[in-house]
Amino acid sequence: MAEITIGHEEYEIPEGMTYEELAKKHQDAYEDPIALAVVDGKICELFKTIEGNSNVSFMTIKDDAGHKAYVRTATIILMKALRNLLGDNTGVVAKVEYTIGTGYYVNIKGKDDVDQAFIDRLSEEMRSIVRAKKPIKKSSLPIAKAVHLFAEQGMTDKVKLFKYRKSSSVNVYELDGFYDYYYGYMLPDTGYMQWFELLPYEDGLIMNLPAKSDPCTIVPFVNRKMLFSTLRQADAWGERMGISSVGDLNNAICSGEIADLLLVQEALQERRIGEIASEIAGRGHVKFVMIAGPSSSGKTTFSHRLSVQLRTYGLKPHPIALDNYFVNRVDTPRDEKGDYNYEILEAIDVKLFNENMVDLLNGKEVSLPTYNFMTGEREFRGDIMKLADDDILVIEGIHGLNDKMSYSLPDESKYKIYISALTSLNIDDHNRIPTTDGRLLRRMVRDARTRGASAKRTIHMWPNVRKGEEENIFPFQEHADTFFNSASIFELAALKQFAEPLLYEIGEDEPEYHEAKRLLKFLEYFLGISIDTIPNNSIVREFVGGSIFPV
Repeated sequence: MAEITIGHEEYEIPEGMTYEELAKKHQDAYEDPIALAVVDGKICELFKTIEGNSNVSFMTIKDDAGHKAYVRTATIILMKALRNLLGDNTGVVAKVEYTIGTGYYVNIKGKDDVDQAFIDRLSEEMRSIVRAKKPIKKSSLPIAKAVHLFAEQGMTDKVKLFKYRKSSSVNVYELDGFYDYYYGYMLPDTGYMQWFELLPYEDGLIMNLPAKSDPCTIVPFVNRKMLFSTLRQADAWGERMGISSVGDLNNAICSGEIADLLLVQEALQERRIGEIASEIAGRGHVKFVMIAGPSSSGKTTFSHRLSVQLRTYGLKPHPIALDNYFVNRVDTPRDEKGDYNYEILEAIDVKLFNENMVDLLNGKEVSLPTYNFMTGEREFRGDIMKLADDDILVIEGIHGLNDKMSYSLPDESKYKIYISALTSLNIDDHNRIPTTDGRLLRRMVRDARTRGASAKRTIHMWPNVRKGEEENIFPFQEHADTFFNSASIFELAALKQFAEPLLYEIGEDEPEYHEAKRLLKFLEYFLGISIDTIPNNSIVREFVGGSIFPV
């Protein structure tokens, strides 16, 4: 018998019992389905068996790790259902490419008739697998055996990935004779995957899953055409450079091609910035360029590079940060925890901003404010501005796309840009790299370099940052005139050397340890590169240092 402590209660449990059996005995204490166990501080999948005395707690599908496990389980069931319908070695390749809201876009290459009839058949096949409650098994295989196994299944993306695996073995999941590899944890059987829907979309399908905040409810899929188009463009860039997965990137690093690829990536971004500047200049009546995007999107560097391009059209850009219009700290709203909430529109003096901008538009002279983050008060330091015919304001802030921020300005005087780091790189075809992971690593490296902040603090703050983005930025992204993707295909290989030491500082007894361990495992897939060849006007320089811009 093993002595198991759950909360403040102790239980005698037969050794050999699975954590899933133990979880079922305690499910009533949780509002949402239990997804994972935490055994002596370490996350453990439910199909594992109990061995020895330990402290145990549980994570549900509402927890971050539990929700990710739900998504992975949905993915392996989808891939198994496709294999059941299409058979082996058909030349059809399904790739989980990116998320659009709660939907996961799966590009099905090599099959022309991905229509409603096929989606209905695929959905029913998935539900048949779910009803059967088939077990998902995990085994550790030698690298050579895993490579042979996936080569037989036509998964060349995994063969390339494992070429650079440092350990001698790899964990492989098996579902009813179908083998696959996933970065992270899995649910114990297919019966857990109760909530999903499939929808035909572009060249493939959308797998719509519940949001983490409401994990037992499917909400209607909201199409975001501009976001999808930008992601598609990033894919096209990646394919043009021959880089669509981490294995491809590692191959380029080893072959010495990375320096050329780096320059091509930077040139593609500069060309896109030039196209945006051309469109702004071509409209003739734009006086306010409004730039918004989530944390660590590279807004500051982008603003400077756009300003350089605008100058080539005879315009004189002037940067304005919406942060300078924060209300005094004493008037700043607080969140439910009592902390100052700088993310909401009410933290901005919207009235003063509009008064200033209208006065500038009407040719008046205006004294612009500066927010002192040390004192928490707005100051006027003699920053006087008056717009000439060729002057244009480049305004950056999280509420830039919200019309309530600039309600008094004529629509024709505004040009709105949504910027985010939308990576087109996958670990492999079935393991996408979330945009949030790239941005979190960017912020972690930058905050440590510029503010002396620990990785622990950055990870601790991240859920609140994400909450603010979900409420104040993402709902307005489709209101933009254009999108700009600030992700660089090489950047995770560059961030690796800076992020890893920061993450290793987080101890096993700290709440942020699980996320730190996940990110460290993620970074193991990448070979590192030197930052010496990264141009000093690159957006990546905003995070790793060495930028020519004041960032």
